[in-house]
Amino acid sequence: MPKKPICHKTLLCALLLLSALAAGAQKQQGKASFYGKTMHGARTASGARLDNDQLVCAHRTHPFGTLLHVANPDNGREVVVKVVDRGPYVRGRIIDLSLRAARELGILQKGVGTVIVQPWGRNMIPFLPAPDDLPEIEKAVSPRDTSIVPIWQRRDSVAAFR
Repeated sequence: MPKKPICHKTLLCALLLLSALAAGAQKQQGKASFYGKTMHGARTASGARLDNDQLVCAHRTHPFGTLLHVANPDNGREVVVKVVDRGPYVRGRIIDLSLRAARELGILQKGVGTVIVQPWGRNMIPFLPAPDDLPEIEKAVSPRDTSIVPIWQRRDSVAAFR
């Protein structure tokens, strides 16, 4: 029985999934660019409006809301940005930064700079608390207290309203 050929779409999806898992497990080094001033206020892939005054970025694989640590090895500057968009779709670039993030990293004058990107902390699943951060819940049943009666049902207070 001949083997069925693998669908290109299936292969592409598998590669994207593997690259997403690999991106979360290790750091990436590559070129970073930044959004232009005309993009301020544009709708991002997450649905939020782009604010170039915030520390946000576009990344191809990390989930929306993930915090990424971005470092510029040329000058030692570092910044933590939040993923709010998808991209960049230019060969050789791994991240698009807001103007503020590019300014703090010192790549605003160059236009494109080399950066090291890695997940910040343990937040690959955004907003997932650590097991030790969960509150303890005491599971106890209190005895039924029949002495608590609303004021309108009390016999002594009914006479006061007449």
